[in-house]
Amino acid sequence: MSRRILVLDTTLRDGEQVPGAKLNLYEKLEIAQQLKALNVDIIEAGFPSSSAGDFNAVSEIAKAVGDGPMITALSRAVRSDIDSVYQSVRWAERPLIHIVLGASDVHVEKKFGKSKDDILSMGVEAVKYAKSLLPDVQYSTEDASRADFEYLWKTVEAVVKAGATMINIPDTVGYAVPEEFGELVKRINYRLKNLNDRVILSVHCHNDTGLATANTLAAVKNGADKIECTINGLGERAGNCALEEAVMGIRLRPDYYGAHTGIITKEIYKTSRMVSNITGLDVQVNKALTGDNAFAHSSGIHQDGLLKSKDVYEIISPEDVGVEGMELVLTARSGRHAFKDTVSRMGYEAQNEKDFEELFSKFLQLADTKKEVYNHDVYYLIDKHNRDKSEGGMRASSLEKLGLCELLSFQVVSNDIFPTATVKIKKGGEIFKQSAVGDGPIDALYTAIKDVAGMDVSLKEYKISSMSRGKEALGRVNIKICCDGKVYTARAIDTDIIKASALALINGINTFILDKAGTEKDKTDK
Repeated sequence: MSRRILVLDTTLRDGEQVPGAKLNLYEKLEIAQQLKALNVDIIEAGFPSSSAGDFNAVSEIAKAVGDGPMITALSRAVRSDIDSVYQSVRWAERPLIHIVLGASDVHVEKKFGKSKDDILSMGVEAVKYAKSLLPDVQYSTEDASRADFEYLWKTVEAVVKAGATMINIPDTVGYAVPEEFGELVKRINYRLKNLNDRVILSVHCHNDTGLATANTLAAVKNGADKIECTINGLGERAGNCALEEAVMGIRLRPDYYGAHTGIITKEIYKTSRMVSNITGLDVQVNKALTGDNAFAHSSGIHQDGLLKSKDVYEIISPEDVGVEGMELVLTARSGRHAFKDTVSRMGYEAQNEKDFEELFSKFLQLADTKKEVYNHDVYYLIDKHNRDKSEGGMRASSLEKLGLCELLSFQVVSNDIFPTATVKIKKGGEIFKQSAVGDGPIDALYTAIKDVAGMDVSLKEYKISSMSRGKEALGRVNIKICCDGKVYTARAIDTDIIKASALALINGINTFILDKAGTEKDKTDK
């Protein structure tokens, strides 16, 4: 029988402890509502005793979230902290008090300078007091992975008898390894279920050696009922277990873990992007599940396999986490199959193998000079290839008929009065010039381009990152645009980030045009 694993998200508490990630009230409320949409079981909204602002934020979240997840906040094992948590979370429909106190010799002796018996008594008294305020109390044995087992169990046994309804076993400093941590959880779970099988066993793992997700999943395998995570793995030092990784790990192998969560996985990518945008902390490009390259494939061998069957190299469908779909990035490593697929999706077919090999050779030459080759690059490569040949070649709709856009030149004027942009764009067989003003140089530039394209294009995401160093560094622009209700991802690279911005938008528009042409062609063929 599959066990339901509860998911506590602590992005608003532990995640906010990342330097530079401080959130205001409205940002916290926005993230909390998205966590509700993600269907997390518990939201840890903050540390109310730390400041009046944090107390107010926890209170407002408790009031705003309504039905759905439990709302909790962190407290040390002192009455004033417990009172702060109670007063802030009591507005929630399902409030929870979370108490944390050290359990390892390092914490007991060096952090508190007390005896083990004194710390144990503190924990018991704290739980008894919290229990007098609310029915649900979680007790976290901080630094449990470095604690003496028998003292750890003695603590767990005492606080459960005092009324704790959840016991959390944290790997506070990322000390644990999966096999060892799994065995620790297994031993605690065996004793706990014999003591009181209604108490929920939880884990909270940090990522100091990159094992937070592995340790969390080992704990689930060995009986943990609840996992504590953050979006994108945010948190102290190297962060926490990433919610998306643990949840999808369980979902991918339900037979192995014998478990499932209630997370609505299609909300994962949206939640990841929201947290990234609000905190200003970028998601690394190769981050599992939510990074820009998580479902992008550039290797020719991989692309060939994917085009034959997605499950050759994709064990998780990108749509399952809310990503639009896999992306084949054409590079010098891309093989014939991937290139032929790109060409075919544009509506072209080679008349003979020799002609295709000539075009593929030209593609490789282009790919050797660029980091990445985009759809509009391929189109103009084909167009030039056709014009260079006196007969034969590729059968295609003309440039004029498709109406793809090509940036010929541009000028941008940035100031605090009227930022303006002028573009010269070749669209089909005609050349257009257009000027526009905007809130800033990019806004003006994009308005001018959209006016030429004649499309209702909305910008969903815009991001600039550096690809190299020095004054001639390559700037990479990633955007998401929406056309006709469908989202398209586009990117461009150039030493001029304004030019890269223009090319990224044009690439996105051209992708939409080619996609629409391909859809219409499919309808005609049917």
